[in-house]
Amino acid sequence: MRLLELVAETGSIRKAAAGMKMSYRKAWLLLQALEASFDAPLIATATGGRAGGGARLTALGTLVAGRYRSLEKAAFLAAAKDLNALAKRTARPEKPGKTRRTRSMSLKNKK
Repeated sequence: MRLLELVAETGSIRKAAAGMKMSYRKAWLLLQALEASFDAPLIATATGGRAGGGARLTALGTLVAGRYRSLEKAAFLAAAKDLNALAKRTARPEKPGKTRRTRSMSLKNKK
């Protein structure tokens, strides 16, 4: 989804790919796979030239990106109670410069 969002922001598949530190080819293949999943274009491209080329999200592309982020937010909110409960059960962070040896580490060192 971030790739779609970057295409919308930059107007370019190449710039979106660079923004994600991936090759243009990988970005193009990911976008093709995504479009195949929806059996419709999510990106509209224009070839370069004097006026310049570019890419933009189609109405479906905008809908898919928006719905995905909405779903992501809803999933996080639904899981927040459980995530907080787990976070309370995790070990407290150590002070800088100190390491905590666990029993299993002690046993490994004795072998």
